[in-house]
Amino acid sequence: MNLRCITFDLDDTLWACAPVIQNAERTFHDWLSLHYPSITRRMNLEAMIQHRQRWFRPRAHLHHDLTGLRKQWLAALAVEYGCDEALVEPAFQVFWEARNQVSLYDDVLETLDRLRHHYTIGAITNGNADVHHIGIGQYFDFVVTAASAGHAKPSPEIFTAALDEAAVAAHEALHVGDDPERDVRGAARVGMHTAWVNTHGVKWPGGPRPDLEMPHVGELPERLLDGSINLEERAS
Repeated sequence: MNLRCITFDLDDTLWACAPVIQNAERTFHDWLSLHYPSITRRMNLEAMIQHRQRWFRPRAHLHHDLTGLRKQWLAALAVEYGCDEALVEPAFQVFWEARNQVSLYDDVLETLDRLRHHYTIGAITNGNADVHHIGIGQYFDFVVTAASAGHAKPSPEIFTAALDEAAVAAHEALHVGDDPERDVRGAARVGMHTAWVNTHGVKWPGGPRPDLEMPHVGELPERLLDGSINLEERAS
């Protein structure tokens, strides 16, 4: 079996996402309090998050582009509270800068550095984290986002876009991610091999299993490079 490409999910695969988003929302609200206090006097942080979630919910058709969706919400927020829509770009930038202040899991850099010498390395993400802004862009040959593909995981289009970027067939690629549906099943449906990063040690939810399962990406180099893994054999 000739594995030529490995693609990684980002959020909750290479770093914990929840604390990053919580900090970004807090940083954004603090900035808004300084520059547009008429809004934050009427909405504390929790109320603002709930406002955003309610606004996002009926717009599922836009969920593949979280940057565009958030900017639309900011414009609607400005109109609702009688503020200048000029707030949109700087407000988004404050959120986005904080959203890219991630704490990589301990083994991520060593893993990427080892694997990039043997495989084409890509990222496939539904979010708007930027590996170049984070400072790990040198480890990736390409990045496919839901916004650029026009489809979010687990849609096949985002995975086939990555295969096109890498110029490999599906059976020559391995996708690594934490989400059983978005990452594992989505990639498997287009014929890619799959590795499930099961950080919390939860039970597989059912159905065909991933080819590999591991608690963190740090196990990946040893399991691939020592030649002992046959990706044709499903994890038990």
